[in-house]
Amino acid sequence: MTWARRLKLLTKFGVAALVLGALATSGKAQTVYQGKFTLPFETHWGGATLPAGDYTFTLASATSPYTLYVHGQGGDAIIFATAADEKVVSAHAQLNLVDIADRQNVETFEAPELGLTFSYATPKQKHMGPKEAHQKMAPPTAPASQVSEYKTTSIAVRSAGR
Repeated sequence: MTWARRLKLLTKFGVAALVLGALATSGKAQTVYQGKFTLPFETHWGGATLPAGDYTFTLASATSPYTLYVHGQGGDAIIFATAADEKVVSAHAQLNLVDIADRQNVETFEAPELGLTFSYATPKQKHMGPKEAHQKMAPPTAPASQVSEYKTTSIAVRSAGR
């Protein structure tokens, strides 16, 4: 009788160990895309503020929700894209930043290896009053391409592939 109970108990423990092992394996996040970039200045990205420095990132899934895990000297951040578009402008991975009210904000992240451009929430532009608009106007000799409400900057991303 004792031998049958021990066998039953060992069988239960064995099954429980197999189930836990299967759950641990299936729950492990796989990386779809990863890489590195360097921010030369403080940058706002989604709800996160990242100080200047070197960073690594991983993208766990190329499907919604597009979650980017960023790690760096200034801390870690989890950043959610608001959308992803299959239109990629650049041949190389890059972050496209926009200067809004003297603050750099990530607007898009182009990942040509995935065939996607991720978009991120940025603060809304303030509307200039008539006095400010007059002061910000370009001189009459300036080409039309120099007249802009905000400046954009691109930062290269060194991707490690899929």
